[in-house]
Parts: sequence; structure tokens; C-alpha cells
Amino acid sequence: MPPSAVSVITVAPQRIAITNELPGRLEAYRVAQVRARVAGIVQKRVFKEGSEVKEGQVLFKIDPAQYQATYDNAKATLTQTTLKAQRYKPLVEVNAVSKQEYDDAVAAQQQAEAAVRIAALNLGYATVTSPISGRIGRALVTEGALVGQGDATQLALVQQLDPIYVNVTQSSADMLKLQQAMASGQLKSVGENKASVTLVLENGQPYPLPGKLLFSDVTVDEATGSVSLRAEFPNPKRVLLPGTYVRTKIEQAVDEQALVVPQQAVMRDLNGASVFVVGADDKVAVRPVKTGSAQGNNWQILDGLKEGDRVIVEGLQKVKPGAPVKPVQWNPAGAAPQSQSGQPAQQGAAGAQTKAN
Repeated sequence: MPPSAVSVITVAPQRIAITNELPGRLEAYRVAQVRARVAGIVQKRVFKEGSEVKEGQVLFKIDPAQYQATYDNAKATLTQTTLKAQRYKPLVEVNAVSKQEYDDAVAAQQQAEAAVRIAALNLGYATVTSPISGRIGRALVTEGALVGQGDATQLALVQQLDPIYVNVTQSSADMLKLQQAMASGQLKSVGENKASVTLVLENGQPYPLPGKLLFSDVTVDEATGSVSLRAEFPNPKRVLLPGTYVRTKIEQAVDEQALVVPQQAVMRDLNGASVFVVGADDKVAVRPVKTGSAQGNNWQILDGLKEGDRVIVEGLQKVKPGAPVKPVQWNPAGAAPQSQSGQPAQQGAAGAQTKAN
């Protein structure tokens, strides 16, 4: 019988991105607690719960009667003190009034001006507006509630959801290995602000829009031994909600000389991972390997293979160590595989059969 035909790939270095899959949680880009800055009775809620609000949009109205009266009184006092200071100004120039009396009149005018500004602020605070643009949640108080009495009562919460943050944790040991590999030249950095990040949702579906890595924290969490990273994602349809658990895939480095093989070529048992290789004499040998991260449908090979090795991808069930084989180039697209000599695999097999006859 002629040697069995097997599909092989010839291992060659290639450029791959080192991608780590890390857990994370979503966090709003900006969060604002809407609070009552003056005491009073809530007269009206002006917004719709769960809607989008704009910065400066009116949300609540607190009874302004008391603050309006204080403002009117302050303005009247300001008018009185201003007129008095104006009357005293020409009189002090001719010594009709003392300099002390004029100074007291000017100081009273300035105090009245400050009182007007304070009263205007308090009157304005009776109309509660949104400090940021975003989505507002449920109202935390109802009409008729007394708020701001002794503390700044929280009325609602506004969160900006586009863009949105994802806070990720990575083992400090893994990050140290990555930094050492880049320092030794084994890996290259993807460059500042160039690390691409993709997101996998709770249901296992990928999020269609890519994100960007913003920063890595400078301290290690003593409780978990991990480092925090933060990425940013566009969220125009508000699909991503704060607090959701997600998985992120972050490209943190680039390996210019990586060796990869298809995942189907790697066999695993109690002794670890191994592959079948075809030697120069076209005989099969078992080669233990050490795998790294998955790269699509491939495994990165960290140890055990070198450039030029021929690894069996298809036909593993037909061979055993030491057996001769007829290697043909593996074609993952399903086209007719070519033999190492350039002949179609079927023709090569037929020729071998004719020769055997």
C-alpha cells in the first residue's frame, strides 16, 4: 500500500497581535446626582423617567415663594442703600457729611448687592436643572415632598451612556510577563492609544463597535493581586448599560515572529499538547509543544516547533509515529490540495497506485 496522504502546513513566522480576554464591568461615562440645594416643597416633576435629558434642562420645581420674597426684599434694600450713597457722595466733597458716614453708606450698598446675589442664587436653585446630558432614572421624590431640610436631598440620577466605560482587571503577574517580553524585544508594543478592544456581551454575542484602551492603573489591588484597566466604547443605541458584566479582548502587544498552527493540528492528553510532524524522510514523528493564546482558529506555539517544520493538519487518524506518509499542502478553503512537489494530491495517489501495480 502506498503511504497515506496527509495535509500539512509548513511553519513560518508571522505577525500576530497578542490578545488577552479579560473580565470587566460597564460604567457610565459621567454620573450626576441631582440634589436639592435649597429647602422647600417639591411642586412639580418636569421630566419623564427613563428619558434622555439635556444639560440645563429643568427637572424639578421647588416652591419659590419664600426665595422670591427674600429676593424682592434684598432688591429693595439695595435700592435704598444705593440712593443714600449717591446722596452722600456730593455732600462729602463739600464736608456736609463726614467721611465716616459716606463710607458707611457705601459699605451698606455693597452688602445689599451681595444680599441680592445670594437671594438670586437661592431663587434660581428652586428650579432644579440637570448638570449634564444623559439618561435620567426614576424620580427619588414625589410632588409634595419636603426636600433640602438639613441636607441636600437626592432627587434623581443622570448618567451619560455614550460613550461608556468598561473597567477591566488583569493579573499583575500576566502584566509583568507582558512588560518583560516587550522589554526583551520578544514582543512589541501596539503603540500609545492604538490598542484595540472588542467586547463580548453577557449572552455571548460580540458587540459590533470597537473600543479603545484608555489607561492602566499604576497600583495593584492588595486583595486580588490585579491591575485595573479602562476602555471606552461608543454606545449610540444605549445597548450597553452600567453594571453589566462583559468580557473584553484587548490587543496589548504584537509578536512579529510568532509561530501558529491550526487548532485541529494540536492533540492533548495527560502529558500535555503535541503535534504530528513530517520529517525530511517523510516519516511521522510526535513533537510535544507548548501553546499560548488562541488566535482565531489557530494556536500560538511558544515552544516545540521551529520555522520550516511540517505539521500534519488533516489525516491524523490515519498515521502513527514512524509511519511513512505522503504530505500535501493543506488548503483550509476546500480547494484541491497540492502535493509538496506541486502535483494535485489525487494524481499523486493514483500515480503511486499505478507504480505499486
